Amino acid sequence: MRADAARNREAVLGAADRLFEAATDPDRISMDDVAAAAGVGKGTLFRHFGDRSGLLRALYTARGEQLQATLTAGLPGDSPADRALHLLRELVRFKQANRVLTLALENAGDGSPYRTESYEHWHATLAAVVSEARGPESADYLAHALLAAVRSDLVEHLRDWPDERWEAGLTALTRSVLATGP
Repeated sequence: MRADAARNREAVLGAADRLFEAATDPDRISMDDVAAAAGVGKGTLFRHFGDRSGLLRALYTARGEQLQATLTAGLPGDSPADRALHLLRELVRFKQANRVLTLALENAGDGSPYRTESYEHWHATLAAVVSEARGPESADYLAHALLAAVRSDLVEHLRDWPDERWEAGLTALTRSVLATGP
């Protein structure tokens, strides 16, 4: 990538990051807004990111790289339930801290929040943990069900809940799903 193209890409990601950080509604941030805030033409956005979804994915990836590196390196805990619970807690914290961006991304995934790279990554990670606890037969479905409990729209809906209430519900769900047996 040319130096000026790399600078433009970073300027766009920085501007988008600031806009999403300040926003309360993800649908109110347009490509025009991002281009103006970055000081580039709208064509630059489309050349670098393809469309709004591409921009959202790039920004989410930039914000989530540390989380993904940390959680992919190895989940702490003695049991599969402990490891799954750690992953789900961290996803909730990340989504709470990045609420507008994660809402926008989950709503932009080709019409489905399940068609994003990040969802596929977390699903595969969690399915491996579930498979360890319960075997492979239902691991795929159960990983989807557990991830549904930390979808951005649910995190947003329950955003006024105290952390202890979130923790209790997420713990009960995860432990019941990962209990061994049919």
